[in-house]
Amino acid sequence: MMSTFEEDVSRETLEKLQHFSQLVEKWTAKINLISKPSVPEMWERHILDSLQIYSHAPNAGHWVDLGSGGGFPAIVVALMSQQNERATKFTLVESDQRKCAFLRTAIRELELNATVANARIEAIEPLEADVLSARALSDLTALLGFADRHLLPSGTALFPKGENWRAEDAAAKETWVYTCDAIQSQTNPSAAILKIKEIKHV
Repeated sequence: MMSTFEEDVSRETLEKLQHFSQLVEKWTAKINLISKPSVPEMWERHILDSLQIYSHAPNAGHWVDLGSGGGFPAIVVALMSQQNERATKFTLVESDQRKCAFLRTAIRELELNATVANARIEAIEPLEADVLSARALSDLTALLGFADRHLLPSGTALFPKGENWRAEDAAAKETWVYTCDAIQSQTNPSAAILKIKEIKHV
């Protein structure tokens, strides 16, 4: 059975997602974009996970993705934004030059409204994001520090987290005050997408 966020994908976008997955597979043979064992499961483990992140995002003028690496969720959500004719501008922050080369190739071939910043997250100028995402990058306490720097006060952070998300949430509350809507993941019932707003340091 298709999930609701899969049903939202047009045929043209599906073709672009397939093109993107071929790019990921080709580049993963040379640089470690995703783990090689996960390549055959790319749709389930990476693309669907990224599609559901998009499904919970508000319409945004500027979406910033931190530690973009293999382009999940950034390239996938940018494709959905393109499909839905949103004027969202995407900034992908990645410190690894080779991964930046991959991301720029994907953006060019898929004709996306996105730029790549080859920089360290904590060193780059504040990016004033309406939506901030980061997948498999760091623990929640560190992510909230990045969000405090790069997210507008009115903005929304979307952080997919594994089965330890409750422990990360409890630990983060020792340093940060924020509102958090934990949305059960449709790709892993014990995981969650944390939709976070109103971040303030304790």
